[in-house]
Amino acid sequence: MDMRVRRTESSIKNAFIELRTKKDIEKITVKELCERAYINKATFYQHYKDIYELSERLEQEAIVSAVNSLERPEELITDPRHSFDVLSVSMVHQSGLFKILFSGTRKYRMSLLLEKELKRAILQKFPEYEGDLEVEILMTVVIQGIFTTSIRYLDNDFNRVIDILGDINETLINAFKEKRSNRDT
Repeated sequence: MDMRVRRTESSIKNAFIELRTKKDIEKITVKELCERAYINKATFYQHYKDIYELSERLEQEAIVSAVNSLERPEELITDPRHSFDVLSVSMVHQSGLFKILFSGTRKYRMSLLLEKELKRAILQKFPEYEGDLEVEILMTVVIQGIFTTSIRYLDNDFNRVIDILGDINETLINAFKEKRSNRDT
């Protein structure tokens, strides 16, 4: 990618993040973003359709970065405690960005995007789970339940919340595997 394009992208993203620290996404205009990024509106529209597309791309980048911190995302199923801890640490390291991007009306998009990205990574490793309704529901319950709950209890002792959720996650997955194993034998 051309250096000027990268610099423009960076300027737009930084201006957006600065504005998001102060405002809900619905209150940010392309005009004010362009003024802050020192670009004109035509330049913005060469890169993005609107403010929401910009936000969605930044949200997706943050989620992909967090999921990429897992060397083996399939461990969410095979070693739930470890994978949950690794993912949580990655998200804590980016917590400032996550709090900015996923605030206000965007709050619950994080768990939806995380679910989508984790399922994609897990199904890449275990293609036999594709279309397995039980496994897909288990992944949704684990991902949505744990991360939506962690958002709700964000103001508490985060390490304690992570420990409790890790225990619940591990118990749930192990019980599911045991039940499935007993049924299949």
